[in-house]
Amino acid sequence: MDMLNIALPKGRLGEKVYSMFEAAGFECPAIKQENRKLTFENDSLGIRFFWVKPSDVSIYVERGAADIGVAGKDILLEYKPDVYELLDLDMGKCKVAVAAPKDFRDNPKRALKVATKFGNIAKAHYASVGREIDIIHLNGSIELAPILGLSDVIVDIVETGRTLRENGLEVIEDIVRISARLVANKSSYKFKTDMIDRIIEGLAKEVALASKTKKEQI
Repeated sequence: MDMLNIALPKGRLGEKVYSMFEAAGFECPAIKQENRKLTFENDSLGIRFFWVKPSDVSIYVERGAADIGVAGKDILLEYKPDVYELLDLDMGKCKVAVAAPKDFRDNPKRALKVATKFGNIAKAHYASVGREIDIIHLNGSIELAPILGLSDVIVDIVETGRTLRENGLEVIEDIVRISARLVANKSSYKFKTDMIDRIIEGLAKEVALASKTKKEQI
Protein backbone atom coordinates (compact mmCIF):
# COMPACT_ATOMS: atom_id res chain seq x y z
CA MET A 1 0.00 0.00 0.00
CA ASP A 2 1.24 3.49 -0.87
CA MET A 3 1.69 5.37 2.42
CA LEU A 4 0.12 8.77 3.01
CA ASN A 5 2.77 10.91 4.73
CA ILE A 6 1.47 13.38 7.32
CA ALA A 7 3.64 16.15 8.80
CA LEU A 8 2.62 17.28 12.28
CA PRO A 9 4.02 20.32 14.12
CA LYS A 10 6.09 19.47 17.20
CA GLY A 11 4.76 20.61 20.56
CA ARG A 12 1.41 20.98 22.27
CA LEU A 13 -0.42 21.99 19.12
CA GLY A 14 0.84 18.92 17.28
CA GLU A 15 -0.29 16.67 20.11
CA LYS A 16 -3.77 18.21 19.98
CA VAL A 17 -3.83 17.81 16.21
CA TYR A 18 -2.83 14.15 16.46
CA SER A 19 -5.63 13.60 18.99
CA MET A 20 -8.03 14.98 16.40
CA PHE A 21 -6.68 12.58 13.75
CA GLU A 22 -7.02 9.74 16.26
CA ALA A 23 -10.62 10.66 17.13
CA ALA A 24 -11.42 10.82 13.41
CA GLY A 25 -10.25 7.22 12.99
CA PHE A 26 -6.72 7.82 11.71
CA GLU A 27 -4.77 6.59 14.68
CA CYS A 28 -1.18 5.44 14.98
CA PRO A 29 -0.53 3.96 18.46
CA ALA A 30 3.26 3.95 17.97
CA ILE A 31 3.32 7.73 18.12
CA LYS A 32 2.46 7.63 21.83
CA GLN A 33 5.30 5.30 22.75
CA GLU A 34 8.40 6.63 24.53
CA ASN A 35 11.15 6.41 21.92
CA ARG A 36 13.35 8.47 19.64
CA LYS A 37 11.75 7.41 16.38
CA LEU A 38 11.08 10.10 13.83
CA THR A 39 8.34 8.38 11.84
CA PHE A 40 5.31 6.39 12.99
CA GLU A 41 3.30 4.10 10.75
CA ASN A 42 -0.05 2.37 10.75
CA ASP A 43 0.27 -0.16 7.94
CA SER A 44 -3.38 -1.19 8.06
CA LEU A 45 -4.54 2.38 7.40
CA GLY A 46 -1.65 3.24 5.10
CA ILE A 47 -0.60 6.37 6.99
CA ARG A 48 2.74 7.59 8.29
CA PHE A 49 3.08 10.48 10.75
CA PHE A 50 6.20 12.45 11.54
CA TRP A 51 6.98 15.44 13.75
CA VAL A 52 8.71 18.53 12.34
CA LYS A 53 9.36 22.08 13.47
CA PRO A 54 6.09 24.03 13.00
CA SER A 55 7.62 26.50 10.55
CA ASP A 56 8.92 23.59 8.42
CA VAL A 57 5.62 21.77 7.89
CA SER A 58 4.69 23.74 4.80
CA ILE A 59 8.14 23.11 3.30
CA TYR A 60 7.77 19.34 3.68
CA VAL A 61 4.31 19.52 2.13
CA GLU A 62 5.21 21.88 -0.71
CA ARG A 63 8.24 19.75 -1.64
CA GLY A 64 6.26 16.50 -1.52
CA ALA A 65 8.08 14.86 1.40
CA ALA A 66 4.68 15.03 3.13
CA ASP A 67 1.37 14.59 1.35
CA ILE A 68 -0.53 16.60 3.92
CA GLY A 69 0.35 18.50 7.08
CA VAL A 70 -0.85 21.02 9.63
CA ALA A 71 0.58 24.53 9.53
CA GLY A 72 -0.32 27.82 11.17
CA LYS A 73 -2.06 30.42 9.01
CA ASP A 74 0.76 32.81 9.95
CA ILE A 75 3.29 30.56 8.17
CA LEU A 76 1.05 30.30 5.11
CA LEU A 77 0.65 34.07 4.91
CA GLU A 78 4.33 34.78 5.52
CA TYR A 79 5.93 32.26 3.18
CA LYS A 80 3.06 31.66 0.71
CA PRO A 81 3.94 28.00 0.01
CA ASP A 82 2.45 26.48 -3.13
CA VAL A 83 0.05 24.13 -1.34
CA TYR A 84 -3.69 23.58 -1.07
CA GLU A 85 -5.28 24.91 2.13
CA LEU A 86 -7.98 22.35 2.88
CA LEU A 87 -9.46 22.95 6.31
CA ASP A 88 -9.38 25.34 9.27
CA LEU A 89 -8.90 23.11 12.32
CA ASP A 90 -10.10 25.88 14.66
CA MET A 91 -7.24 25.31 17.11
CA GLY A 92 -3.96 27.02 17.89
CA LYS A 93 -5.91 30.25 17.65
CA CYS A 94 -4.15 33.58 18.20
CA LYS A 95 -3.42 36.68 16.13
CA VAL A 96 -0.64 38.61 14.45
CA ALA A 97 -0.69 42.13 15.84
CA VAL A 98 1.23 45.37 16.11
CA ALA A 99 2.46 46.17 19.62
CA ALA A 100 4.30 49.18 21.02
CA PRO A 101 5.30 50.82 24.31
CA LYS A 102 2.31 52.36 26.09
CA ASP A 103 3.60 55.90 25.48
CA PHE A 104 4.18 55.31 21.74
CA ARG A 105 3.19 58.11 19.36
CA ASP A 106 3.66 57.54 15.63
CA ASN A 107 5.62 60.13 13.67
CA PRO A 108 4.37 59.92 10.06
CA LYS A 109 7.23 62.17 8.86
CA ARG A 110 9.70 59.28 9.01
CA ALA A 111 9.71 55.56 8.28
CA LEU A 112 8.25 53.45 11.07
CA LYS A 113 10.84 51.01 12.43
CA VAL A 114 9.17 47.58 12.72
CA ALA A 115 10.87 44.61 14.38
CA THR A 116 9.44 41.25 13.36
CA LYS A 117 10.05 37.77 12.04
CA PHE A 118 6.96 38.18 9.84
CA GLY A 119 8.40 40.62 7.32
CA ASN A 120 5.99 39.83 4.50
CA ILE A 121 2.91 40.08 6.71
CA ALA A 122 4.15 43.39 8.11
CA LYS A 123 4.95 44.78 4.63
CA ALA A 124 1.54 43.80 3.28
CA HIS A 125 -0.24 45.33 6.26
CA TYR A 126 1.53 48.67 6.15
CA ALA A 127 1.38 48.83 2.36
CA SER A 128 -2.41 48.56 2.65
CA VAL A 129 -2.48 51.76 4.72
CA GLY A 130 0.26 53.54 2.79
CA ARG A 131 2.72 53.71 5.68
CA GLU A 132 6.46 53.69 4.95
CA ILE A 133 8.32 51.22 7.16
CA ASP A 134 11.83 50.00 7.92
CA ILE A 135 11.76 46.24 8.60
CA ILE A 136 14.17 44.91 11.22
CA HIS A 137 14.27 41.11 11.00
CA LEU A 138 14.60 39.35 14.36
CA ASN A 139 14.08 35.71 15.30
CA GLY A 140 13.70 35.88 19.06
CA SER A 141 12.88 38.23 21.97
CA ILE A 142 11.03 40.57 19.62
CA GLU A 143 9.61 42.43 22.64
CA LEU A 144 13.09 43.68 23.51
CA ALA A 145 13.44 45.76 20.31
CA PRO A 146 11.24 48.74 21.25
CA ILE A 147 12.41 48.63 24.88
CA LEU A 148 16.01 49.20 23.78
CA GLY A 149 15.11 51.62 21.00
CA LEU A 150 15.92 49.27 18.14
CA SER A 151 12.39 49.64 16.77
CA ASP A 152 9.29 51.76 17.22
CA VAL A 153 6.87 48.83 17.16
CA ILE A 154 6.83 45.07 16.74
CA VAL A 155 4.69 42.75 14.63
CA ASP A 156 4.35 39.39 16.32
CA ILE A 157 2.02 36.59 17.34
CA VAL A 158 -0.09 37.42 20.38
CA GLU A 159 -1.97 34.82 22.39
CA THR A 160 -2.78 36.13 25.87
CA GLY A 161 -0.75 39.34 25.69
CA ARG A 162 0.87 38.59 29.05
CA THR A 163 4.46 38.83 27.75
CA LEU A 164 3.68 42.19 26.19
CA ARG A 165 2.16 43.57 29.39
CA GLU A 166 5.07 42.35 31.52
CA ASN A 167 7.43 44.29 29.24
CA GLY A 168 5.45 47.50 29.14
CA LEU A 169 4.00 46.91 25.68
CA GLU A 170 0.43 46.80 24.41
CA VAL A 171 -1.37 45.81 21.23
CA ILE A 172 -2.18 48.88 19.18
CA GLU A 173 -3.54 47.14 16.09
CA ASP A 174 -4.68 43.66 15.09
CA ILE A 175 -3.49 42.48 11.68
CA VAL A 176 -4.96 38.99 11.20
CA ARG A 177 -6.41 36.18 13.29
CA ILE A 178 -4.71 32.84 12.73
CA SER A 179 -5.27 29.16 13.47
CA ALA A 180 -3.97 25.75 12.41
CA ARG A 181 -4.80 24.69 8.85
CA LEU A 182 -4.71 21.33 7.09
CA VAL A 183 -2.68 21.69 3.89
CA ALA A 184 -1.86 19.33 1.04
CA ASN A 185 0.78 18.91 -1.62
CA LYS A 186 -0.91 19.70 -4.94
CA SER A 187 0.35 16.60 -6.72
CA SER A 188 -0.48 14.36 -3.76
CA TYR A 189 -4.03 15.66 -3.66
CA LYS A 190 -4.41 14.81 -7.34
CA PHE A 191 -3.23 11.21 -6.93
CA LYS A 192 -4.41 10.44 -3.39
CA THR A 193 -7.69 12.31 -3.49
CA ASP A 194 -9.88 9.61 -1.91
CA MET A 195 -7.66 9.12 1.14
CA ILE A 196 -7.12 12.84 1.70
CA ASP A 197 -10.84 13.57 1.28
CA ARG A 198 -11.66 10.93 3.91
CA ILE A 199 -9.28 12.65 6.29
CA ILE A 200 -10.80 16.06 5.54
CA GLU A 201 -14.27 14.67 6.20
CA GLY A 202 -13.20 13.03 9.45
CA LEU A 203 -11.38 16.08 10.76
CA ALA A 204 -14.22 18.40 9.73
CA LYS A 205 -16.60 16.33 11.87
CA GLU A 206 -14.22 16.63 14.84
CA VAL A 207 -13.96 20.40 14.35
CA ALA A 208 -17.76 20.69 14.29
CA LEU A 209 -18.08 18.49 17.38
CA ALA A 210 -15.52 20.54 19.30
CA SER A 211 -17.29 23.76 18.31
CA LYS A 212 -20.64 22.38 19.44
CA THR A 213 -19.17 21.26 22.78
CA LYS A 214 -17.67 24.70 23.41
CA LYS A 215 -21.02 26.40 22.74
CA GLU A 216 -22.80 24.02 25.12
CA GLN A 217 -20.29 24.83 27.86
CA ILE A 218 -20.88 28.56 27.59
